Amino acid sequence: MQPAQMYDRAITVFSPDGRLFQVEYAREAVKRGTTTVGLKFQDGVVLIVDKRITSHLIEPLSIEKIFKLDDHIGCATSGLVADARVLVDRARVDSQVNRITYDEPMEVESLVKKICDFKQTYTQYGGVRPFGTALLVAGVDSTGTHLFETDPSGALMAYKASSIGAGRNAVMEVFEEQYREGLQKDEAINLGLKALLKATEGKLNADALEIGVVQKGQAFRKLDIGEVKAYVERAVRAAQG
Repeated sequence: MQPAQMYDRAITVFSPDGRLFQVEYAREAVKRGTTTVGLKFQDGVVLIVDKRITSHLIEPLSIEKIFKLDDHIGCATSGLVADARVLVDRARVDSQVNRITYDEPMEVESLVKKICDFKQTYTQYGGVRPFGTALLVAGVDSTGTHLFETDPSGALMAYKASSIGAGRNAVMEVFEEQYREGLQKDEAINLGLKALLKATEGKLNADALEIGVVQKGQAFRKLDIGEVKAYVERAVRAAQG
């Protein structure tokens, strides 16, 4: 029997070479998920998701990949969206408990650590499996603007610009070359769409895109379809010209 067959059964245990196969399988679920990007700009953060609609019979609005966690925090997901909803619901409760207890909004990093602590517990108990989803969490608080990536293992990392999902490598190539600090909101959205265009080989459907923005002094919100289409048309023209 091969090691991957011996150590990935009902309980997540270490293989002799120190690997957790179930966690690695969860990461594979994320890699096969929809392409999701996040970028910090001068006074906020933008999240963009290509929902990858595969049939014209699907109602695009029925698929939700960007969620509001609190007035000042939002997140985007890639992987198993059903798993993500469980984490979103828990994060919303944690954020509201903090408001009730301390009469102030929860810091972004504190909320992300709570999410990751919860994800980590599902890597060490029998009868459960790791969450097959990664989150990009964006927010603005008293300490500044924040963009965090969470891993199925419970690890977290702060980024200036990042991506999760199937097109991550192509997106990160664009960000490595062209991202700079101090972008304006429109510049950040345009760069994110440019990266998505590369990841999707020039195919972007505005109806299948979600864009969420949080800025200092403003609540997190998702752009309406009219705003999304205007940004996509601009990005496509720039790519063609």
